[in-house]
Amino acid sequence: MESQDSERTKVFVGLSGGVDSSVSAALLKEAGYDVTGVFIKVWHEGADKRGLERGLTLRTESNSCHAKEDRLDAMRVCAKLDIPFRELNLEKEYKKEVVDYMIREYRAGKTPNPDVMCNRFIKFGAFYKFAREQGADFIATGHYVRICTVKDKARPSDGSVGRGLKVKDFGLFAGSDPQKDQSYFLWQIRKEQLPHILFPVGGMLKSQVRKLAKRFGLITADKKDSQGLCFVGKVDMKEFLGRYLSAKSMAKNTITVSPKSQNGLLFGARREVEIGKCNWLVTPKRAKQYAARLRYRQPLLPCRALLPRQTATRPRSLRVRFEAPQNAVTPGQSLVLYDGTRLIGGGIIP
Repeated sequence: MESQDSERTKVFVGLSGGVDSSVSAALLKEAGYDVTGVFIKVWHEGADKRGLERGLTLRTESNSCHAKEDRLDAMRVCAKLDIPFRELNLEKEYKKEVVDYMIREYRAGKTPNPDVMCNRFIKFGAFYKFAREQGADFIATGHYVRICTVKDKARPSDGSVGRGLKVKDFGLFAGSDPQKDQSYFLWQIRKEQLPHILFPVGGMLKSQVRKLAKRFGLITADKKDSQGLCFVGKVDMKEFLGRYLSAKSMAKNTITVSPKSQNGLLFGARREVEIGKCNWLVTPKRAKQYAARLRYRQPLLPCRALLPRQTATRPRSLRVRFEAPQNAVTPGQSLVLYDGTRLIGGGIIP
């Protein structure tokens, strides 16, 4: 990773306290960027009074401790790399855009995807806005996804926008590690943001990232990957839903749980799926062969976009036809469209 005019190129790295973001910061520092580590605080140790009364707290003693440990690890990484450490409090934004969203979706009988909303409103929303307002040229995270020039599929050098490359020349591509690719969760990134985002580990395998962490002497080198809800970590959703549902009338509400093998019976196999609230990094074309994912880590499914002859430049809704009927097409989940390894965009299944 190289940087032109690196002494003037500022990067704010979102540090989660994990190995991927730690190595991202180390690689950028090694390349000569002016790096600042930013730890995003998304939830306080207790719950608000209203939430406690309704039993709607996602914080347990366990993940509260994990949050403190993550913050401390982020500080240690910054100290090791000799870069500034900052903390950005986004508790209110996270509660509104991620937690409250989950509650609304479950109330409506849908299956929410909080990681998608966390990326949209927190990491590439409030954090992106904060960093740019503070004078950062880029933000960076430890996501396994790549931003490349469309022509040669290589990351351009720093300062490329305004020096021959335009926003349209950038594309978002799947990460090189198929087991860690996180592009499914990033379909709501805005196209105009692409020239100002860096994903330093997106072209690497997880094993390579671990080795680099040890070479850099980072405390996170052997730290386990985080699991569960974005930022918060592992949450007992069964317990959470049980507390939530106990606070509402059950007269007209039913939750059906079935084995994975019977999901097709529960939702019905569908060959065509409509999505709404779409965001497009590339406008889909009629009659073009694409591939789609309905769930994270699902193999790509051949499909076509069903577009009317007269359509908006970036349609807010779209029908997708799969080559074969698909089971478990779940309302509330994201359908993400790909052209090869390039992420085209996506939408939410109503």
